[in-house]
Amino acid sequence: MNAADGARHCALWFGVPSAREQALFAAHGWRLRTVQLDCARQVGMRGNDVVIAIADLRCVVPGQLAALERTLSEYPELPMLALLDASDPADHDDPLRQRVLRGCRDTLRAPIDQARLAETLARLEPAPAPRRDIDSIGGRSPAMLGVRAMLHRYAEVDLPVLITGESGTGKELAAHALHDLSRRRDRPFVAMNCGAIAPTLVQSELFGHERGAFTGAATRRLGLFESADGGTVFLDEIGDLPLDAQTNLLRVLQEGTIERVGSSRPVHVDVRVLAATHVDLDAAIAQGRFRQDLYYRLDVLRLQLPPLRARGDDVELLAREFLDAFRTHNPVQARGFSAAARRCLREHDWPGNVRELLNRVRRAAVVAEQALIEPQDLQLGPAGAQVVALDDHRTRTERQALLDALRETGCNVSASARRLRVSRVTVYRLCRKHGVSLDEMR
Repeated sequence: MNAADGARHCALWFGVPSAREQALFAAHGWRLRTVQLDCARQVGMRGNDVVIAIADLRCVVPGQLAALERTLSEYPELPMLALLDASDPADHDDPLRQRVLRGCRDTLRAPIDQARLAETLARLEPAPAPRRDIDSIGGRSPAMLGVRAMLHRYAEVDLPVLITGESGTGKELAAHALHDLSRRRDRPFVAMNCGAIAPTLVQSELFGHERGAFTGAATRRLGLFESADGGTVFLDEIGDLPLDAQTNLLRVLQEGTIERVGSSRPVHVDVRVLAATHVDLDAAIAQGRFRQDLYYRLDVLRLQLPPLRARGDDVELLAREFLDAFRTHNPVQARGFSAAARRCLREHDWPGNVRELLNRVRRAAVVAEQALIEPQDLQLGPAGAQVVALDDHRTRTERQALLDALRETGCNVSASARRLRVSRVTVYRLCRKHGVSLDEMR
């Protein structure tokens, strides 16, 4: 791990930033430290930190300008960024102010545009920044700026993070961003959906098994934790993890060791655990389905992802990004959204959140016969209500077919899978999807 891996990004602000400006810089991983315009002694750089300065020239007096000029001369290696009002003329006739501006490497105008800020900060960094998947966490709403700021903060410490939020809000994207911003970015990122694995196979998937540990175990197999040694393990839908596996996960968090199935020898692993859930873990604890001590171990840092309906104009912004990305690789006629479609995007409740938006945009891009996508292409508005009703009917039919198969086979999962012509894992997934408890039915 090189020296740059532990570098912090600090911006020395000569002036007073607004709350929005602080939020924008924090969302890009920069910590702001305010410095008096006429006090160069407050400038300091420690270790391998990446430091820039921001000269807020919106409200300055000649004496402060002179102090800024002295600072530029005393710290020639310090990249300086000038911040001006939108109406401030570039050819200001104050010679002192012109000298300060010439000493700055770049200029921003208020109100700051987020895209322009990202480009400017990238140019000011002395070396290429590490790969950061945080750019996949889209949006400019205050809620998402706060999420991005917390991602930067949490990535710096090697503690478990519990990521919560409704289904489809981007919990796995957030986990990837935490890994790619951390010092573990060059080591493996391994993810597992705890609800997609049959309960009898979870232990082997997580912790591996020895040869002969059970029927079919012909060779030793490394589990997710050993495969991710030095990196990050992301456990999605942690609320679906069986109780016996919860006990072993607690040992990993407490002692940093695992035991393969069929072995009693502990194996040391160095991993950071990220977990996600859309269910109420407090309720699961009260029902005896989740260990309280494991909950406290996982809930050291919490990242709450907001639902799409709480993100304001992000809906239109993301829809545009999804359409542009889809058009890049697919020959579709759609180029944008009509006014009616944009209104439907804003008014829809988005129960499936970002995942629902992505799927609706892609489908609309394919079926749209004009350059502008209409509400019926998105299956929103009055015409889309019929489709929603059809989806509800399909959901009820699917649930009834599952219940019929389970009742007819005495809740035998394998027999039910054969009757429905699906895999056993799909039967477990359908049970979770439709709220069917096998224990209660038995």
